[in-house]
Amino acid sequence: MTSPHVVILLATYQGAAHLRTQLTSIAGQSFGRWSLVVSDDNSTDGTREMVADFAQDRPPGQIRLIDGPRQGATANFLSLLDQVPPGAWAAFCDQDDLWFPDKLARAVAAMAHQTGAAHYAARTIITDADLRPLVPSRQFHRPLGFRNALVQACMAGNTSVFNARAVALLQAAVPHARRAGVISHDWWAYQVTAAHGAQLIHDPRPALLYRQHARSEVGRNDTAPALAARFRKLMGGEFGTWLRAGHDSLAPLDLPQDSRLTLAQLDQMLSRPGLAAVAALRRGGFYRQTRAATAALVLSALTGALRA
Repeated sequence: MTSPHVVILLATYQGAAHLRTQLTSIAGQSFGRWSLVVSDDNSTDGTREMVADFAQDRPPGQIRLIDGPRQGATANFLSLLDQVPPGAWAAFCDQDDLWFPDKLARAVAAMAHQTGAAHYAARTIITDADLRPLVPSRQFHRPLGFRNALVQACMAGNTSVFNARAVALLQAAVPHARRAGVISHDWWAYQVTAAHGAQLIHDPRPALLYRQHARSEVGRNDTAPALAARFRKLMGGEFGTWLRAGHDSLAPLDLPQDSRLTLAQLDQMLSRPGLAAVAALRRGGFYRQTRAATAALVLSALTGALRA
């Protein structure tokens, strides 16, 4: 099998403080068939100049810098998907991480023999602002799939790689994601690939250093304060708004019948009160990766917190 060409999709905004480290780690990949598209949202801190300097040291045409939509990180990544040519693979990339040298090679090897759509992601090593390791990201033990994807983001965007068939699914779904106002490009990508029955691969070996700093777009979600904040969003209605946006982005797609039926149960869970919402949750088989998180989802449905 001929090695695929992987288009790395890097969204930047005011990233100069950490971008050089990330670019150097991309240049050091053991897998060599890659190109890089950087979509910048009007940075003024030297980010664009740093990318231009990096491009001068690479083969002609391997690095492209384009103007982003200036509507936030999610909109930037959605727009970047349009830059992937037919037949190419894609990899999402954050501006402040450090990729391990075999990151792309492992993803390509994991999906090399998949004939259908495939979506790869991996664990990370969470670090402080100076890349000092703190803790590995969580390892998921329950199955990945559409019933999980609709209510939980598990395929980290900064590690996600998609084969050509998965890229085509994402590209077809982008206009609907824009209209629905999806909150997170990586959660949305997990939902789209899972909805179409793609092969979902979550590598238990960390693939990169995930830097945490004051300007992190999302940040780690495994600390007590982060978990408490997520619970407040779950019970305060914000999470229900996110679920509705995900539903609305998927509803126009040409989905398999089983995914269509599952999506209908999500709609009922988000629109019905109390016990009726819980009944729809159970019929849909929705679950998160821990019992406690699933119980919190049930509670939010019961109390009406998901009725956006």
